[in-house]
Amino acid sequence: MSKIILVVAAHTDDEAMGCGGTIARHIAEGDEVHLLFMTDGVGSREVLAEEVIDRSSAAQQAAKILGVSSFTNLSFPDNRMDSVALLDIVKEVEVKISEIKPEIIYTHHIGDLNIDHQVTHKAVMTACRPQPGFSVKTIYAFEVLSSTEWQTSNSALFIPNVFIDITDYLPVKMDASKAYYNEMREVPHSRSLQHIELLARHRGYTVGVHAAEAFMLVREIK
Repeated sequence: MSKIILVVAAHTDDEAMGCGGTIARHIAEGDEVHLLFMTDGVGSREVLAEEVIDRSSAAQQAAKILGVSSFTNLSFPDNRMDSVALLDIVKEVEVKISEIKPEIIYTHHIGDLNIDHQVTHKAVMTACRPQPGFSVKTIYAFEVLSSTEWQTSNSALFIPNVFIDITDYLPVKMDASKAYYNEMREVPHSRSLQHIELLARHRGYTVGVHAAEAFMLVREIK
């Protein structure tokens, strides 16, 4: 039976880096995937209107490559989500959950260095507090390069316990990541296309496949 999946990401491009291959696999297996972005990813810098448009265009291109059913951008302030009352963010996440009734949610790791990632995780967990008849049964946290691995030593460690084989979907993940070429950096920067592929290979080799994405199982109800 097909499932409804919701990916809740702070910024456009987090979905491609964090779980792009998994999204592609879900869709290939007949599942329905929706994207919910918290910010436009450029609000923390002084930018021209054209850059906002370019970022939106890149997100649309990546969504098309991945094959998702929908994507929504809430446009909270980039890198300043902690300036917004958590309840206001939670309400927006609740609206989306109520609308599509997902069974599985993928979102950020609570220990990420980026404050927007932390707030997004908290908003998802608050919106998904267990209630009778609630649709969400499984919540996974993904890793995002230049944030998860840069976490401080006293933060919650990302220790993956779920690995999804994306060997057949790594090209899709990479194509979706390339849609955000303006956000990528040159090696040896952590946020580079080469590193994205190397991490997928590393996670795959760790569990005996050619490419994988790693997650922490946050909660599962069976």
